[in-house]
Amino acid sequence: MTEGALTADPIFLLAVLGMALVTYALRAGGYWVMGRLPITPRVRRGLEALPGAIIVSTILPIVLKGGLAVALCLVVAAVAQVTLRKEYVAVFCAAGAAAALRAAGL
Repeated sequence: MTEGALTADPIFLLAVLGMALVTYALRAGGYWVMGRLPITPRVRRGLEALPGAIIVSTILPIVLKGGLAVALCLVVAAVAQVTLRKEYVAVFCAAGAAAALRAAGL
């Protein structure tokens, strides 16, 4: 433990810098491409569908792996969000449902 608190492996720093550069290049490239692409009704519909597709592709594997308890918590969160329109409340409802389901042994 003689190393300083702020020292890091040079390979690690190079990897982080590389990932940051690639992330920036992808974002900047997306803006560059979209600046040159005509926004037709078909492209607009595709872009409008992206957020939902990304959410589903993120959540579905978690639900499939987590089983019934995770699916029920997702339903609780969705119902709370649709009825109350408050994200934090929906998250707290889902967390409460998860705690209750875990306490019930599910």
